[in-house]
Amino acid sequence: MQPTNLSSRILLPVKLWFVYLSLIVALGLEYIPTGRVPGIPDWVALVLAIWCVREPLRIGMGVGFVFGLLVDVGQGAAMGQHALAYVVLAYVANGAARRVLWFPLLQQAIHMLPLFLLIQVLMLVVRVLAGAEFPGWSYFLSSLSSALLWAPLSILLMVPQYQPVDRDDNRPI
Repeated sequence: MQPTNLSSRILLPVKLWFVYLSLIVALGLEYIPTGRVPGIPDWVALVLAIWCVREPLRIGMGVGFVFGLLVDVGQGAAMGQHALAYVVLAYVANGAARRVLWFPLLQQAIHMLPLFLLIQVLMLVVRVLAGAEFPGWSYFLSSLSSALLWAPLSILLMVPQYQPVDRDDNRPI
């Protein structure tokens, strides 16, 4: 009988090159100039959070710091703003990984929403302390869109792991 739920399938180990490739693609999406359009998710934070929850022993605060600096340089933001936020994101996501993975994807997204809000508040505090103005309440729509994209992006990033190593027509997975 064919399993219908993705969570009942056995996952292959993640390839580290795929993790870094997905983070680099997210970094490229982050570099697209969108201006002040509200609701655009923080792509690097979203992909970093997914990998910190899925692979807490391989992806952590060091990766968050490096990609945070790359986002700061690429966006011309206050140096260290994203790096600080991504380190906090990686720390909390790694700590919550064992608990979050027990839930279905939609409930995982609900668990991650406060974390996305936390890093946005952290970045906002750094910006305001550096002299920027408050961008308005629509600034926080990015956290909501990140939480809404949690489930589809998690499934998309896990697809390569669902493939069996050797194909067997008699094996159901």
